[in-house]
Amino acid sequence: MAFDAEAAARIAAGIGMGLATVGPGIGIGLLTGRTSEAIARQPEASGDIRTAFIIGLALAEALALYAFVIAIILLFVA
Repeated sequence: MAFDAEAAARIAAGIGMGLATVGPGIGIGLLTGRTSEAIARQPEASGDIRTAFIIGLALAEALALYAFVIAIILLFVA
């Protein structure tokens, strides 16, 4: 059976993006839920909690963006 590098790169990019978005998706869901609980318990600290939430959200979302960049590299460079 012949090995097709282009097909392998496309499959790897698809699987990689699928698996790489599971972690940030779970992380963002947990982060949002815990932030809502924390603000409900201490509304006076909502500013500090919201700041930490936005920083955590950006870090979790960066993981998905890194996976997207790697998938694009696999599709167009490999």
